[in-house]
Amino acid sequence: MSQEPAEPANPGGPEPAADTAAPGTPSMRDVAASMAARSSLKVSEDGRVDVLASVGGVRGLVEALAPGLVFLGVFIGTQSLNPALIAAIAVGVVLLAVRLVRRQQVMSAVSGLVGILVCAVFARVGGEARDYYVPGFYINAAYAAGLLVSIAVRWPIGGLLFGFLHGEGIGWRENRGRLRVYTAATWILVGLFLLRLAVQLPLYFANDVTLLGTARLVMGVPLYIGALVLAWVITRPARPAGQDDREVPDGGGSASAGGPPAAGQG
Repeated sequence: MSQEPAEPANPGGPEPAADTAAPGTPSMRDVAASMAARSSLKVSEDGRVDVLASVGGVRGLVEALAPGLVFLGVFIGTQSLNPALIAAIAVGVVLLAVRLVRRQQVMSAVSGLVGILVCAVFARVGGEARDYYVPGFYINAAYAAGLLVSIAVRWPIGGLLFGFLHGEGIGWRENRGRLRVYTAATWILVGLFLLRLAVQLPLYFANDVTLLGTARLVMGVPLYIGALVLAWVITRPARPAGQDDREVPDGGGSASAGGPPAAGQG
């Protein structure tokens, strides 16, 4: 699926837009390099995705799932909104405190706590437990819209995320086959965000908090990483015979964890 043959870019047609930028502003190459560096994917030397490392290891997985799991569990047990909100916020504070005590990087914990507080505000204003999940709907819709725009302007986000990790920089835009592959990868991510909305919005309007919360957990970080892994696999370029898969000539390699935190939230 990823073994696309090389072919000339737009034969007989217009050339792709050049990577130009006004002085002092980042070029598309700079943007792509930054996105690759911030991607949540961790890639091993043999080109395989380390799924556990991509979510920040066991600790990252716990930090991503614990607040929502605690909120849902306490609400089911008490059928009361306030205890559930207090418990979720307390978990976020504890996770941040643990990082502070250990003098570890705290940005992900801070952003997680901010996300919990935003959800809590929506729930308190709406007065119902289901409103805790409303911010996620806006986030998923925004990501889907942004991805669709990137496809429409022929700068698919899949290419910006993975181009540098595959050692192609932004040169993939000069090859129609590679552009199609990265567009397909971006459609996978669009499908992820639209699927979340298609499954969870009916549960919200049905006021089924138990199923909504469960769907949010299942379709959050685990499904997000799964979509990224699938997109990575289908975009992996064919290697010339005899070339070591581990050679990544143009700024590729392992990506550091810490991509857009909201994207992994269901």
